[in-house]
Amino acid sequence: MKKLIAVLFLCFSGIALRAQTNIDEALAYQYYQQADYEKASVLLEKLFNQTKNDNYFELYFNSLIKIKKYTEAEANLKKLIKQYPQKTNYAVALGRVYQENGRMADANKVFQEAINNTTKDEFRFRELANSFYRFEAYDMAISAFLQGRKLFGDEQMFTYELLSIYRYKKDKVNLVTEYINVLESTPQLLPQAQSVLASVFEDNSDYQVLQSALLKKLQKNPDQEIFNELLIWQFIQKQEYEMALRQLIAQDKRTKGDGALLYNTANLFTSNKAFTTAIKAYEYLLTKGEASEFYLPAKLELINAKYELVIDGKFEKSAIQALANEYEELLNKYGKVGQTLFALKKLAHLQAYYLNDLKKAEATLETAISVEKISPMDIGILKMDLGDIYVLTKQPWEAILTYEQVAKQFESQPVGSEARYRTARLSFYQGNFQYAKSQADVLKASTSQLIANDALNLSLLISDNLQSKNDSLALLMYADAEMLQFMNLNDQAIKKLDSIAIAFPNNSLSDDVLIAKSKIFIKSSDFTGASILLKDLITNHNTSIWIDDALFTLADLYEKKLADLEEAKKLYQQLMNDYPGSMFNAEARKRFRNIRGDNLGT
Repeated sequence: MKKLIAVLFLCFSGIALRAQTNIDEALAYQYYQQADYEKASVLLEKLFNQTKNDNYFELYFNSLIKIKKYTEAEANLKKLIKQYPQKTNYAVALGRVYQENGRMADANKVFQEAINNTTKDEFRFRELANSFYRFEAYDMAISAFLQGRKLFGDEQMFTYELLSIYRYKKDKVNLVTEYINVLESTPQLLPQAQSVLASVFEDNSDYQVLQSALLKKLQKNPDQEIFNELLIWQFIQKQEYEMALRQLIAQDKRTKGDGALLYNTANLFTSNKAFTTAIKAYEYLLTKGEASEFYLPAKLELINAKYELVIDGKFEKSAIQALANEYEELLNKYGKVGQTLFALKKLAHLQAYYLNDLKKAEATLETAISVEKISPMDIGILKMDLGDIYVLTKQPWEAILTYEQVAKQFESQPVGSEARYRTARLSFYQGNFQYAKSQADVLKASTSQLIANDALNLSLLISDNLQSKNDSLALLMYADAEMLQFMNLNDQAIKKLDSIAIAFPNNSLSDDVLIAKSKIFIKSSDFTGASILLKDLITNHNTSIWIDDALFTLADLYEKKLADLEEAKKLYQQLMNDYPGSMFNAEARKRFRNIRGDNLGT
């Protein structure tokens, strides 16, 4: 009976103790969360002494630090270190006490002793480094991992942990060194290395650090293609496309590659509008001969890259004619079929807007429309292009009839809305402003945001500039200038726009003239001139209907043409803050985050 009573007493005592512990724990957590560290420390000390649970210890220790009880913390930690010399987290905590108390020499001594005293045990080194990491002693965590490497004689050990710390600290030099160290044995980490470096690097000087390290490595190991790939990547990040191509061609010759990497990178050059470099890349691929799987794709992309250079205004007329001949050779070789429809469409564009051969352009588009087995959508788009040719050949009624056919066939679809917008635009060119506005007002509700925005701008342009007879006459001149720009007669368009202010000094079109001229300057690759006009509009016409357009366009110029990412970022932010309803807002946000590094991979 006495034994039973004793057993029951012990059971109930254990239950009571656990219940009390739970109450103390709940109160301790409550005090800690409420920043009442004095009360929390009393309960946490009790809980730790009862359980020796290090979770309680860390909270207790942090509480003492918060209330600056450094002497008490130091005394307790020294006792714990004597009792448990193998537990490095107590030594790390003591070092932190010294840090908080301004005793940096003592802190570093304790930290270094903890590192030096760690035995050749991988788990112990991880535990020690994690203790440093928890207490934000990142340099000591690095030292612990490096000491572990030294003891084990393994330069690949703790790679991922070190990469993580270097990335967190934005220690770019050591991050580069560590990736170069690991890529030699683990080349599959290349995409991760590129993503992480892109997220940490802030300017070209950072990429220069990478370049120097890679060139040094390649001097010792010229056959390590993984480093060549990373070198090519960093040239592309710096927009040094010619250097990237030089490395690519050298690598392709050295490895006798199939051209896949070169072809994909050439397409990247094209997407980044480095058309001259892309052309060189495609031309190199053609030297591999027609047996290469990339011969035909490279041939097509080569012609398209030349076409884009023409659109950018960087080809002489003789070169444009040569390009038109290349399209014709392509069509003669492969036929006028669905797969070559793009060639017919682009050939017609060259003939109409750059070679001034409107009859040929019209015939080319009519041929394209008659190609068998192409989709109704393709036919609709080609008909709109044909309508544009009718505008150029001064057949406005034929143009309107063609646009209306497409609009009716594709009612409530983006193609139909585009066709109806072109009707409104033609009416504007003709000076039929009221009809153009009525058409634009209908299109403001279009499901296509781009068409809706263009229609809104056209409607506002008309309504804002019909307030007086002089404004109406000035608007007629502006419409003429727009027509000249449509015909690709840019010099004449600029002269017409400049003459508006001379003929009508107090006209209401000054902001419209600035945006129109900036678009022509951009088309002519005069990016500095365009930026001056856009700045004028933003500064002096902040109520203009074009203000968000000007902000986005100027930011785009700084980002892609004028190499000033900081200025681009400011303008994107201004657009987001001041014009949240703008159609450019989503793209501006995306680009802002990209420049800042938010949305890059991990």
